[in-house]
Amino acid sequence: MTFMPAYEPIIGLEIHIQLNTQSKVFCACPADSWGAPPNTNICPVCTGLPGVLPVLNRAVIEKAALLAAAMHCEIQPQSFFDRKNYFYPDLPKGYQITQYDAPIGARGWFDLPMPDGETRRVTIHKMHMEEDAGKTKNDPLRGVRLIDMNRCGVPLVEMVTGPDLRSAEEAGQFLIRLRQLLRWLDVSEANMERAHLRCDANVSIRPVGTTELHPKTEIKNVNSIEAVKDAIEKEIERQIKEVGAGRRVEAWTLEWDEDTQTLKKMRSKETEADYRYFREPDLLSVVVDEAWRDEILSRLPEFPLDRRARFMEAYTLPAYDATILTEERSLSDYYEETVRLFGGEPKTVSNWVQNEVLRLINERGLAAADLTLTPAHLAELIRLVEHKTITRQTGVGLIPKVIETGQSPRAMVEAEGLAQISGDDALRALAQQVIAENPEQVAQYTAKPTLLKWFVGQVMRKSRGKANAPLAEKILVELLK
Repeated sequence: MTFMPAYEPIIGLEIHIQLNTQSKVFCACPADSWGAPPNTNICPVCTGLPGVLPVLNRAVIEKAALLAAAMHCEIQPQSFFDRKNYFYPDLPKGYQITQYDAPIGARGWFDLPMPDGETRRVTIHKMHMEEDAGKTKNDPLRGVRLIDMNRCGVPLVEMVTGPDLRSAEEAGQFLIRLRQLLRWLDVSEANMERAHLRCDANVSIRPVGTTELHPKTEIKNVNSIEAVKDAIEKEIERQIKEVGAGRRVEAWTLEWDEDTQTLKKMRSKETEADYRYFREPDLLSVVVDEAWRDEILSRLPEFPLDRRARFMEAYTLPAYDATILTEERSLSDYYEETVRLFGGEPKTVSNWVQNEVLRLINERGLAAADLTLTPAHLAELIRLVEHKTITRQTGVGLIPKVIETGQSPRAMVEAEGLAQISGDDALRALAQQVIAENPEQVAQYTAKPTLLKWFVGQVMRKSRGKANAPLAEKILVELLK
């Protein structure tokens, strides 16, 4: 019987991140063309017409340097641009302005927490700035391929990881955490469906316990994290089958077909020599002096994983709550400001934010920072409920009114007479009315004690949600004996 060795995957990622600057990297055209008609967001610079010169966008440098610092890269005091030469229909100049020998960031790392509690350190080989190309689209009816130049010149950062990932799941987790960080830093919208975040995966295999690495392949054209994972899984399986059958893994560039969920060969993989890099003659070096570097670094916020750990320790939140509350920076800030203004139990605020605020965010498609229900409003609302001035039901019902009017919850409670009914006499009178109006349910109560909740509901309805429910239940038990 032939022994088949076990193989482990070796995976590295090349990630293109579209920076959310207002204008493109070398011209004044808007950087975001999503939804714009083809070839309407262009100018002589980004379409490569003869005689034009690029002018570097300062904001691109700052966002790239900020991201490099967040990935623990060394921000290079001097970097420069190169020309990457290749011919493709959507590259009007016949070359791409990028960075090769001297990128803005190098030698970084990112600690990736895994679902099983382990941490995988992923090295960042380099991070460089470059311009995007356009895009092509098949027109099957006319049998032609169409070109849209709108994306030409959009600012990108390309991040190249080391071959440190060992499974499709790890690759997926890295992209999830990277997407979170990009939005947290406000350097990219990181929407894969809109091509703000694009990932090519380099995949190879080796026998477990050895350094005998088989040739790698590169996977392109994946537009979601799940697609990245699926494509990597399929390529690992294919390579293991190839080697098991005694065939050599060829260094191909592969294209992921989302419709058929299959990988197809695009071409033989290029080498760096194929691109004939040389220094970009129309741009000066990028010099980030110490003062500018310090100013950029001063913008670094507390990172999401650090804030998650602090929430768990400082506010004694469960891991689940802390994870939800630190998914987005604006939500995290909203929660912490509400806790500060509320002054009570942080877990109580967490429950309100997760149940009510997140529902609003999802329903209205807003960020927490855009809500007209401010942290001050929410803190006041929670205090009214916790002090039993109003019921939780009333509090939840007040939220749309606060959003619509901008009034404080306390002012609305006083103006509309929404204070909770907690007086024994008032509740007893409501309970007696409910009992008198429902003799059939009263007759059934002895055999079916669960009807008590129904009676409480009727009292709440009569009081328009203002009755103190626990006290009403206590009085109903007494009256229904």
